[in-house]
Amino acid sequence: MKTILNVAVVVIAVLCGAHARAEPSIADDIGQYLRSEMRDRHIPGLQVAVVKGGKIVMLKSYGVAELPHAVPVTQRSVFSINSATKSFTGVAIMQLVEQGKLDLSAPISRYLTDLPAPWQAVTVTRLLNHTSGLPDIVSQQTWQVAPASNWDSAWRQVQTMPVDFAPGERFSYNQTNYLLLGKIIDALSGQPFTRFISQRQFNAAGMRQTSFGDLQDVIPNKAPSYRLDADGKTLKLMVDDFPGFLRAGAGINTSAEDLAHWIIALQKGQLLSPAGLAQLWRRGQLSDGKAAPWALGWPVIRDKEYRTVGGMGGTRSAFYIYPEDDLAVVILTNLAGAAPEQMIDVVAGYFLPGLKKVSGGYATYRLRRYAQANGYARLDEQLATLTQRSGIARPSEGELNAWGYQLLGAGRIAPAVAVLGLTARLYPQSFNAHDSLAEGYEAAGEPVLAAQHYRRSLELNAKNTHAIDRLRALAPI
Repeated sequence: MKTILNVAVVVIAVLCGAHARAEPSIADDIGQYLRSEMRDRHIPGLQVAVVKGGKIVMLKSYGVAELPHAVPVTQRSVFSINSATKSFTGVAIMQLVEQGKLDLSAPISRYLTDLPAPWQAVTVTRLLNHTSGLPDIVSQQTWQVAPASNWDSAWRQVQTMPVDFAPGERFSYNQTNYLLLGKIIDALSGQPFTRFISQRQFNAAGMRQTSFGDLQDVIPNKAPSYRLDADGKTLKLMVDDFPGFLRAGAGINTSAEDLAHWIIALQKGQLLSPAGLAQLWRRGQLSDGKAAPWALGWPVIRDKEYRTVGGMGGTRSAFYIYPEDDLAVVILTNLAGAAPEQMIDVVAGYFLPGLKKVSGGYATYRLRRYAQANGYARLDEQLATLTQRSGIARPSEGELNAWGYQLLGAGRIAPAVAVLGLTARLYPQSFNAHDSLAEGYEAAGEPVLAAQHYRRSLELNAKNTHAIDRLRALAPI
C-alpha cells in the first residue's frame, strides 16, 4: 500500500484523561514540541505518557492511527513495541529468580537440554545483556530469520553455526539470546512464556489493552505500522511479523497508558522486590571488567547524573525510567524510523530542567529550529552559542546522524551534508560519522570527498564493510 500524505494536515491532538495532571503550561509546551517532531519526522500517530511520583501526570494522543480511514489515535490505541518486549522478559526472568527457580550465573544447560556444546556454558546473564557470543538467528542486515526459509529449519541451522566470540568478550545485540530465554521461562514456569508474562505482568499491572501478537492476529484498536519510502515522504504499510518462538524478544502490543501502569507497578514493588529491581537495572560487565551497554533485558542509557534505563523497539516505540528522579516517559508511534527515544529526554527535561545539561536531545531540537528558520550555513557557530549560553549538552552522534539521514531521505542533500559534516567534526574518531558523511557526499555528486571520508572511516574501523563496498564502487577515485 502506498499513501502520500502531508502528516501535518492530519495531526490532531486528543487530550486523554489521566490520574493526575502536569501543569497546563508544561503539557502545552510538550504538545507543541511533539507536534513539531511529528511534522519533521512524518509521524502519523503518537501517544505519550509521563509518570511522576507514582502517578500518570500526562497522557495524550496525537495524529492518525490508521491512514486510509483517518482513524485518530486515542487513549485506547495500541502500538507494537517490538524489541522493548525484552524488558518484560527481563522482569519475567527476575521473577523466576525471586521464586528460587533460577540462578542468573548458572549455565543455560542447567535449564535447557540438547544444546550445542559451545552454547552450554553460556550463563543466563550473558543472554540477558547480549554478551553471549551466540550466532544470531535473525540477520542484522535483512532482519529476516536466517539462514533458512522456515522457522524450524532456521532453529536447527543456527545451532550448527559457529559462535561469534567467547561469552563476555563483547556486546552484540542478538535475537537468539531471547529465543533461549523464552524457552527457559517455558521450562521453569510450566507454561508458555507468553502466558507467564501475561499473568504475572499484564494482569498484575492492570494492562487491559496489552497482548502478544503480529499481523496474523486480530488485535483490537491496533494501529498499523508504517515506514517512509526512499523519497522520505511516501508512507508505506509495514508488516509486523513476530513468529511465536521469537516473541520473548519482540511481540508485545500495548498503549502508553498500559505501559505507564506497568512502570508504576514495577516501581511500587508489585512485580519485583526492591532488591530484584535494583539487580534488574544494574549494568552488566564484560569479561575484562568494562561496562556492557545493557542490564538484564534493559538498555542502560546513562549511569550517573539522571540515571536512566529503558526499553526501545523498532525505532518507533520507547520508554525511559529515571529511577532516582521518580520520573518515566513513554512515547509510542506507528512509524518505523520515528526514533522516539530521541524525544524522550526532551520531554523529561520539562520536568527535570537540569537534564538539558547532560542530554543532547534539547540541543538537537533547538539546532533544528534554528536551521529551519535561518538555514544550515552556520550550524557550528549556532551550536557553540547554544551550548555556551544555555549550558546545555551538545547533541549526541546518534541524534545528529538521524537528523542527517532524515534530510537525506527527504532529498534535501545540501542540508543533510551540513548536518552530517557537523557530526563528523564533533565526533572525529567515529567511523560511523565519517561513513555517513561519505554517503551524503555521494548523494551530492562529490565522489572525491565521499571516497576521502570512506577511507577515514576504514582507518577508524577496518571491518566497516559498507565503506569497503562503496570504495570498490567508487574506484579508481
